[in-house]
Amino acid sequence: MWDVTGAMVFEESQSGKILKEDDAQLAAALQEAGKILASGGTVAFPTETVYGLGADARNTEAVEAVFAAKGRPSDNPLIVHIASMSQLDGLVTRVNETERRLMEAFWPGPLTVVLPVAPGAVSPRVTAGLSTVGVRMPAHDIALRLIAAAACPVAAPSANRSGRPSPTLASHVGEDLAGRIDGIVDGGPTGVGVESTVVEVGADGTVTVLRPGGITVRQLARVATAGVQLDAALLEAGGVDIPAPRAPGMKYTHYAPRGAMRIVAGAAPERVAARIQAELDAAAERGETTGVLAFDEHLPRYRADYVESLGSIAALETAAHRLYAALRRFDDRGVTCILAESCPQDGLGSAVMNRLLKAAGHNVIHV
Repeated sequence: MWDVTGAMVFEESQSGKILKEDDAQLAAALQEAGKILASGGTVAFPTETVYGLGADARNTEAVEAVFAAKGRPSDNPLIVHIASMSQLDGLVTRVNETERRLMEAFWPGPLTVVLPVAPGAVSPRVTAGLSTVGVRMPAHDIALRLIAAAACPVAAPSANRSGRPSPTLASHVGEDLAGRIDGIVDGGPTGVGVESTVVEVGADGTVTVLRPGGITVRQLARVATAGVQLDAALLEAGGVDIPAPRAPGMKYTHYAPRGAMRIVAGAAPERVAARIQAELDAAAERGETTGVLAFDEHLPRYRADYVESLGSIAALETAAHRLYAALRRFDDRGVTCILAESCPQDGLGSAVMNRLLKAAGHNVIHV
C-alpha cells in the first residue's frame, strides 16, 4: 500500500487544482508502483471516477492476473488508460474527426472512446476478441503520473470483485482484493463516483453511447454535430444470453450489494414512498434487515433499519458520488432487503439509473 494522501500538495491552475511536481514522497511512490506495472504486476490506483486495477495492456499474463483477481468473465473487455495523446500511436489504427473532437473536449476526463485496435498492440484478453479497444485518459494526476511512470498503456477495470459495487476508496479495494493484487495507491476518495461514459463513433459521425457515465448525452451533443444516440443494449436486463459486450458494464449484473435490491419507480413521489415503505414493513415482519436508498427530499417518509441519502434529487452528481459507498455500507451492516428510489434519467441521472438498475438486476416495481 502506498498511502500518498499526506504527500498530495495541491496548487491552483487555470484548469483547477493540480498536484505539485516537486513532492519527492509522491514521486518515489509512483515510480515504485510504475515499475511493478512495467514488470507485469497489478496495481490499484485512483482515477476521477473510481479506483482502477491496472496492468500492462500488452502483457497477457498481467492482464490475466487482473481477470483472476476480479473473478471477471473473460468476454468482458477492458478499458485501456493512457497518459498522453502520443500513446495512441501504435495502439489504434485511426482516429476520425469526431473522435478527435471528443478527445479535445473531454480528455483528460471520464470519457472512453472505442477505437479500432492496431494488430498486436494489446493482449487479446483486453479486447475480448473484438477488433476494437476502449481508450481513455483519466483526469487524475496520480493516475496520469502512474501511467507515465509505467511507460505502457494500462488496462484497468474497476478495482473490485466482479459484480460488486465499484470502489471509491482505497479501503474498498482492500476489502475485495487484498492478497490478490500487488499493490494499492491510496489517493483518497474519488470524485465523480461512477465510471466513464463509453462511446463509439459511426462512419457518419453519429456517437453511440454504450455505457452512460460521467459525461452526459447533452455534453456529447455539443461536440458531436451528427447526433448522439443510446445503444439498444442499454435497455436490456443484462442477461448472459445477449451477444458479447462491446464495452464494459453492458452484459452482466454489476455493482450489486449482497442483499436483495429493488427499485421503485413512478411519477408521484407519494406513491413511490408508500410502496417502498410497504415493502420495507413486509421485509421487517419476515425478520430481514432493511435498508433504503432515497433522496433528501423524501428521507422523512421512511422507516428502515438503515437509510442512506443520495443527496438532493436536484443535484444528481451527489447521487453518483455516494451510490457505491452506500451499497457497501449496506453490506457492512448485513442488510438483506434494499429498496431504492428511481431518479430522472436526464444528464447524469442516466448514469445513476444505469448503475441502480444493474445493482438491482433490473428488478423494478412500477407504481
